[in-house]
Amino acid sequence: MAALSFALNVMASPAADGPAADYPAADPGSAPAGQARHWDIRARLSSMLAKMPEHADRFLEAHPFDRGLWLVVAFAAGIVAWVSLPALADWIALLLASLAIALFALILLDESRFPYVRLALFGCAAMLAAGMATIWAKSELVGQPGIARPAVLTLQGKVLERREEPAKARVRLLLLARIPEFPDPVRVRVNLPIAKDLPAITEGAEIRLRARLMPPAAPMLPGAYDFARTAWFNGLAATGSALGDPTVIRTSDQGATLRAVQRSLADHVRAQLGGSPGSIAAALASGDRGAIAPADDDAMRDAGLTHLLSISGLHVSALVGAVYFLVARLLAAIPWIALRIRVPIAAALMGALAGIAYTLLTGAEVPTIRSCIGALLVLIALALGRDPLSLRMVAVGALAVMLFWPEAVLGPSFQMSFSAVIAIIAFHSAAPVKGFLTAEHHGPLVRMARNLILLLVTGVVIELALMPIGLFHFHRAGVYGALANVIAIPLTTFVTMPLIGLALLLDSVGLGAPAWWLAGKSLELLLALARFVAARPGAVTTLPAIAPWAFALFVAGMLWLALWTGKVRLWGTVPAVLAVVAMVLTPTPDILVTGDGHHVGLTGAGDDLIVLRMGRGEYMRDNLLELAGMAGTLRPIDRWSGARCNDDFCVARLQRGGRRFTLLVARSRNYIDDMALAAACERADIVVADRRLPYSCRAKMLKADRVMLANTGGLSINLTTGRVRTVAETQGGHGWYRKPPPPTFRKPVRPASSASDSASGVLPRL
Repeated sequence: MAALSFALNVMASPAADGPAADYPAADPGSAPAGQARHWDIRARLSSMLAKMPEHADRFLEAHPFDRGLWLVVAFAAGIVAWVSLPALADWIALLLASLAIALFALILLDESRFPYVRLALFGCAAMLAAGMATIWAKSELVGQPGIARPAVLTLQGKVLERREEPAKARVRLLLLARIPEFPDPVRVRVNLPIAKDLPAITEGAEIRLRARLMPPAAPMLPGAYDFARTAWFNGLAATGSALGDPTVIRTSDQGATLRAVQRSLADHVRAQLGGSPGSIAAALASGDRGAIAPADDDAMRDAGLTHLLSISGLHVSALVGAVYFLVARLLAAIPWIALRIRVPIAAALMGALAGIAYTLLTGAEVPTIRSCIGALLVLIALALGRDPLSLRMVAVGALAVMLFWPEAVLGPSFQMSFSAVIAIIAFHSAAPVKGFLTAEHHGPLVRMARNLILLLVTGVVIELALMPIGLFHFHRAGVYGALANVIAIPLTTFVTMPLIGLALLLDSVGLGAPAWWLAGKSLELLLALARFVAARPGAVTTLPAIAPWAFALFVAGMLWLALWTGKVRLWGTVPAVLAVVAMVLTPTPDILVTGDGHHVGLTGAGDDLIVLRMGRGEYMRDNLLELAGMAGTLRPIDRWSGARCNDDFCVARLQRGGRRFTLLVARSRNYIDDMALAAACERADIVVADRRLPYSCRAKMLKADRVMLANTGGLSINLTTGRVRTVAETQGGHGWYRKPPPPTFRKPVRPASSASDSASGVLPRL
């Protein structure tokens, strides 16, 4: 900045011995009027650029801030930038630019004149580069390409992990097996029907089975879940389903494993407590969610309570806090011990051990590890006599997670958990809230009412912070979650979890039945609350796929609002509100086309989504509805009055923006006469097919056949604006995205003699 300002000053100020000396800028009459104005604009621009560092330094000096918080934000921004930028050249350019800015701030900026700007530029640029380097390095070290195409193979390998999912009647196995495509053994995830399960299939066993494998799926449509990226960082090469009975070649020689203990604990809980309460109790005790019924899972999600089913900060914090409190009180009650050891340190140590044990017992998933790290930092702060609930502690925990799992920044779990904690701390540190808490009270009833109001408002703040995140990732969110959590969180934290812990403890002496009964009643109350809230009108809001820039703007505004102090933090509400408005105004796409062209969805028919094919399972239905931002059901296109179909094609007419669009969609791969198909394509604005169409088929606007979709992936089309979003534009050159192979030529499945029969009905009449 200083070098640019110096250069502009030199250009704007004539040298005494240079050619510009013949035309002094101070004398307007010595040069043409246009040239005088030109030099004047340059002089003003130079003056503004020269003063920018001074103004920025004064701003930073006048508004105290914690440098560490923004450094962690810059580290996370580097991770997001690496994933967002498409090509290797972009990654290198940003990395070099960040390092150049850091060196510029360190070498060229005067520390005595610009101390705050110098440190801010150097620190943020260096951490941005560090974030990029961290996730880039992990991608190169652990990234596992997926198989090239679907295949049916006989797998023989070692069982690394076993997860039982009774609610879906299957067992999910993670195998380390050899695949001809790779020289070394790779990880493969296979779903085994529970009817074909064998007791000997445990961690460490070697098995053989025949399975149909698929590459890790790229997003089905723009804005959909990117499983391929998750699989890349988890070292997963393929997923699939078992086709036959498995054979155990060698039983496991491992002793008791954590997974075995986890399964045993979950089975014990479900044996003591049946039905839906038992499934949820098993999830709270062991992290095993496989037995939770889909209806209960949906009710908890729509009520904004699904976070209670995942072992995360709430559960770890509740356990660690309870152990810390009980140990501290017990040791303080014994004078001989209290006088000889530091009680807070001993209590913190016991709480840490309990948190680590719980994390390992529940599977040591990344969200649980993240929560455990946060809890340990709080315990360290308590042991040292520091403020345990500070944004600096949150920043340290976030940095620790990002150093080992940088890809977690892109997931909803990381974003929602840290956003909730930041929102709580920032809200309670605000001056009005502090004044409300320290205000003079008039008895226990007033104090209780004040705490209840604060709890409710805190829930609303958390919900406002988390709802856009949920809408961005899941395209739906519970509206009444703040109200439901006011009851559900205290119920789970102070009633259900202590009762489950007490019941497990009493089971060691055979006296746990009363505690299990009480725990079951508390869980029945939790489920009743979830079902009641989820059934309320307007309980769920849905939005179509949100533009990434709007979400990034919202996150930036909320971080500004949370990390600054004083009135300047209110500036963050401007980008946050603008982002929310942009999200709400996100237009519903008119046409959705999956990457294989097999599924097509049309909106505009009320709450229902018109689809070409209904599909066999709920996965396709849920994804199409969520990405369209709709809460209705699917309706087949051949039962919709706006379309006409024959055996091979459907034609639909859509009225958008005062114009009528004609859509021609293939529904079979039968042989079609080229001339008849070309004539039909000429009358259509958009043609969609899950096969290769001949060159003679030319639509007025867009021909989305297998050839095009192999390069673009899924499509989201807005007819009013003409905007076509593709999956490929969101993936770039990252290793986890592999374009589908080009379609191969397929012979006609109908003899040529019947071509005339099909040709006459290529374009059904409306």
